[in-house]
Amino acid sequence: MANITKKVSWSSRADESGLAGEATPLLNGSEQPRHSRQFYVVNSFFLYVSLQESLRGRPKEIPHNEKLLSLKYESLDYDNIENQLFLEEERRMSHMSFRCLEISRWIVCGLIGFLTGLIACGIDIVVEKLAGYKYEAVKENIEKYTEAGGLSISLVLWVVLNSAYVMVGSIIVAFFEPVAAGSGIPQIKCFLNGIKIPRVVRLKVRTTHILMDSLEQKDAPLKVKSTSLKRDFKIFEYFRRDTEKRDFVSAGAAAGVSAAFGAPVGGVLFSLEEGASFWNQMLTWRIFFASMISTFTLNFFLSIHHKKTGELSNPGLINFGTFDSETMAYNLYEVPLFIAMGAIGGLLGALFNFLNNCLTMFRIRYVHRPCLQVMEAMLVAAVTATVSFTMIYFCNDCQPLDKDHTEEYPLQLFCADGQYNSMATAFFNTPERSVRSLFHNQPGTYNPQTLGLFTLTYFFLACWTYGLAVSAGVFIPSLLIGAAWGRLCGILLGQLSSTGKIWADPGKYCSVLNLTVIMMEATGNVTYGFPIMLVLMTAKIVGDYFVEGLYDIHIKLQSVPFLHWEAPATSHWLTAREVMSSPVTCLNRIEKVGTIVDILSNTSTSHNGFPVVVQPAKLCGLILRSQLIVLLKHKVFVELARSRLTQRKLQLKDFRDAYPRFPPIQSIHVSQDERECMMDLTEFMNPTPYTVPQETSLPRVFKLFRALGLRHVVVVNDENKVVGLVTRKDLARYHMGKHGLEELQLAQT
Repeated sequence: MANITKKVSWSSRADESGLAGEATPLLNGSEQPRHSRQFYVVNSFFLYVSLQESLRGRPKEIPHNEKLLSLKYESLDYDNIENQLFLEEERRMSHMSFRCLEISRWIVCGLIGFLTGLIACGIDIVVEKLAGYKYEAVKENIEKYTEAGGLSISLVLWVVLNSAYVMVGSIIVAFFEPVAAGSGIPQIKCFLNGIKIPRVVRLKVRTTHILMDSLEQKDAPLKVKSTSLKRDFKIFEYFRRDTEKRDFVSAGAAAGVSAAFGAPVGGVLFSLEEGASFWNQMLTWRIFFASMISTFTLNFFLSIHHKKTGELSNPGLINFGTFDSETMAYNLYEVPLFIAMGAIGGLLGALFNFLNNCLTMFRIRYVHRPCLQVMEAMLVAAVTATVSFTMIYFCNDCQPLDKDHTEEYPLQLFCADGQYNSMATAFFNTPERSVRSLFHNQPGTYNPQTLGLFTLTYFFLACWTYGLAVSAGVFIPSLLIGAAWGRLCGILLGQLSSTGKIWADPGKYCSVLNLTVIMMEATGNVTYGFPIMLVLMTAKIVGDYFVEGLYDIHIKLQSVPFLHWEAPATSHWLTAREVMSSPVTCLNRIEKVGTIVDILSNTSTSHNGFPVVVQPAKLCGLILRSQLIVLLKHKVFVELARSRLTQRKLQLKDFRDAYPRFPPIQSIHVSQDERECMMDLTEFMNPTPYTVPQETSLPRVFKLFRALGLRHVVVVNDENKVVGLVTRKDLARYHMGKHGLEELQLAQT
């Protein structure tokens, strides 16, 4: 299991810091051996090596070498540093200045919504054109060779077109921007959780996602200082900090979902899922404003494209039509059926996640080179086209083609005149249109054999597809699988009755297996709010019992220090003293420059926060690595401040100008004479860092971290002396999950 961090699809290639095939750097500074007897626990954050042998009795601390976390993931500073510079700037600002800043936040959120809607409109037009070209070309070729023979040419054409589209996207992702692989949802979950994912909000990654038509990831914040273009537009400088960026990312995530599904409320709830701890009323309204602007922009420009200027009724890029409440009612006796469907759906979801996890582990070990990733993506595209064509070819399910048919690309193939191949409706179409046909086609459109075979085949194809080196997610394929399974249930239930009418339309059973708020907004119907919610809750409870969510599995495979909402339920016996990192590297309030340079240059450590103490080791503040680098860069030394060499006083603007890519310590030149100078940290440190006594329970420390978005918590004794430091990675090592706690409790006994 070597090189986990560098080979999972949405990580940057080798993090540009080492050669492929090297062992992953771990939190304790060691390297993971290439060959070891290890087993992977899906519901755990860690890889355990003979856990029962390593724990004897009730341990005071779990050995660090058993909790493998990647060193390349750092935390974000969601807590504002209230040092003297910050307080002086805030106190100088008038009430009108604060009002202008708030207006600026609304303007930025509006721009995010506008740009997201505009980009979404462009994506929709491009996808429509490319998909139309592909399906029309294949359809004409099939019709040409159906009677004359030579359908193998049609198969080759379909395979070539599929592979060509995928090849272009896979090359861009595998060779240029590996972090753009997938839907991007895991990265955004991590970002809102407080983890800095390398390059995730870079302009190049956003451009790659746009080019690859990723509808799930139109959530980049508006960055007016582009590190990719090396340009600084000198506007919105006040917002250059992690707290503001986090809020704009939340607005962008909501705007992206809103544009994709025409669901502003669903977009807000989607963004709220991981960032609820830092939301406030005004931020919620700004995010909703961005969602509404995104939806309006999309509608407006699509109305121009469709030559219906001013008609703003388009629900979104991905819409599934509307249901008629009168003909699609449900009854009380159907509620248990919905629960049963949800339970089976949860089992299928757990199986999907398990199989995809096995495939991901296989890719980690064997498919880690860019050329192999491209070849695998093309292979999957070719196999998908071949399987689809084969199933359509051998399907004898022919349905009458009405004058008012809704099929986009109906294939007659070997059916009689006036009929079309039912299997082709599901396979020979975009997933969105396939879902729409499953929702709204009349009863009898599909027979159970056709729909069952399609559901089973598409399930395994989607499982194989997710995790490829392409910018595509699993959201729409999951909806299609759920829709097909739900309609199949409706057909089978209808056949249990002599008339088949008591079960109403199979389309309602199709709709209840999809997301609640988003689906209600995307279908324009609230009738199924309760059954949809009931099915979702049942499916989640059943699925979570066996395996974690797909995104969580991929996050853990990345060795990301991800914090869930709550600490483990049985972790109250752990205290801050047992989870903290110690001994801690502390700095004196007036410290020697050479000492600071040596500490920052030490390659064996990667500390980003340093408690500032006064003798004898009593805490008086906390300062970050990034702050120290800026101070060294500007040579803020006591001796220079006393002389006439000082040009000006360092301002908060100097720190913002260096954000977000602070220079490495190796780029800072400090002469031998300057090493003997002193640096006064009083003005720049945070004099009121969050602290906890060493006997504080782990759940309490965890809640403090999660609710406030902290990066460091200093652990002190009764005399306010520093005894340790708790970081996100310290907590992540102990947040073991259900199976890990069971192993731990077993070892204690």
